[in-house]
Amino acid sequence: MQAYGQFLPLILIFAIMYFLLIRPQQKKLKEHQSMVTALRRGDQVITQGGLIGKVSKVKDDNEIEVELAEGVKVRVVKSTIAQVISKTEPAAANT
Repeated sequence: MQAYGQFLPLILIFAIMYFLLIRPQQKKLKEHQSMVTALRRGDQVITQGGLIGKVSKVKDDNEIEVELAEGVKVRVVKSTIAQVISKTEPAAANT
């Protein structure tokens, strides 16, 4: 019975750490991943390096092409996109 009393503070500390640190970080990571997977041509983005540009091409699962200025295009790893400033509307389907 006394052994359980010794472990109770340790269990409480782990529970507090989980709810204050681990869970919010996992939620933030999940939101970032969904933002990155939803990127498409025409979206205006900010990279983690602070560059602002427009997505000109989504190359594959891990890479996009961002146009920083007219005629200046750079390849960027998707996970380095920090924020999407403006999203483009999806093209209307012809019916």
